[in-house]
Amino acid sequence: MRLCFLVEEQYRHDGMPLDVIRQLGAWGHQVDVLWPGRSLIPISEAIRAGSHDAWVLKTVSGGPGLTLLEAAASVGLTTVNDVRAIRGVRDKALAAVIARSSGLPVPVTYAAARPEEFAEIPAAEFPLVVKPADGSSGRAVRLVATPDRLLDPVEPEDAGAPGAPGGELLIAQPYVPNSGTDLKVYGVAGQLYATERCSPLHPAHAVRERQVPLTPEIARIAAEIGTVFGLDLYGVDILLGPDGPVVVDINDFPSFRQVPDAVARVSAAVLELARNGTAGQGSGSSTAGFPTAGSPTAGQSTPGQPIAGRSAPGQAKATPAAPATTSAPSATPAPTPPFTVPPAPPAATPRPRPAASIGGGR
Repeated sequence: MRLCFLVEEQYRHDGMPLDVIRQLGAWGHQVDVLWPGRSLIPISEAIRAGSHDAWVLKTVSGGPGLTLLEAAASVGLTTVNDVRAIRGVRDKALAAVIARSSGLPVPVTYAAARPEEFAEIPAAEFPLVVKPADGSSGRAVRLVATPDRLLDPVEPEDAGAPGAPGGELLIAQPYVPNSGTDLKVYGVAGQLYATERCSPLHPAHAVRERQVPLTPEIARIAAEIGTVFGLDLYGVDILLGPDGPVVVDINDFPSFRQVPDAVARVSAAVLELARNGTAGQGSGSSTAGFPTAGSPTAGQSTPGQPIAGRSAPGQAKATPAAPATTSAPSATPAPTPPFTVPPAPPAATPRPRPAASIGGGR
């Protein structure tokens, strides 16, 4: 198969998706890479019907990659995730409305162009969590204890960063009391995995990041999010509040941290979606009859909850056999600019990974 990955600057050293790109290449598929943030792209030639089996996006919210993905979809190309699904979760204000109107447990959400406008929210609803509607990677997410703290300056490391406030829409939600631990649930084209980690709003709370079992309630919520938004590769941030689970963020193509054999599983999922289409393009999922937690899928060494109505993509293992390819590597023409495949870094130079956070895209 021939695939095109759109990778933006923030993820130029990130193992997700660069390790997936290398894995697909090792399996004999041609993978072209576009870098929207640092290259001239002749879109008239790069994006044309029949040029690729699928386009895959790993980008920040508000970045130029989404426009390119939409251009690919406009000429009938398959996109991973479906481009309409990505747009629905990249705008956090829009995502909150969609999720809440679908009956998902999402906090009441307010929107304003300036933080001082949130002072009109009743004092009883403070503290508030305030963040940019198009933010990513947890940047500029802050806890505001009282109305008089709304104009406190953003942390210096967040100022000017992608996703930091700069005249764009902001959202605010009442803070959900919790233990300081976030639950991150990852969806990999039909299977769910849960990870426990420290909340970015409580950095002093010591939590060892680890995979944890899924309860039936959490599994149902995460599966329903995939159905409602039409997502195949996604992450959901859930807090266990005093009144039950609360969804506080949804993002497409996250880091898949702590997912066993994540690179092989995501790579196999991309191939399956490229062949058969994505949930947003007509292969939607169902949550009916969702299995209870604790029952591993056959052939897996680590539990991963299958979503009813959606088959796992190839049952990827740590060292899978090379999937079938439409052309042998030697017969594949060399990619032409601006397509490039990133070289593997030296073993002695580990790639830095951005810290896990609750922002979109992670």
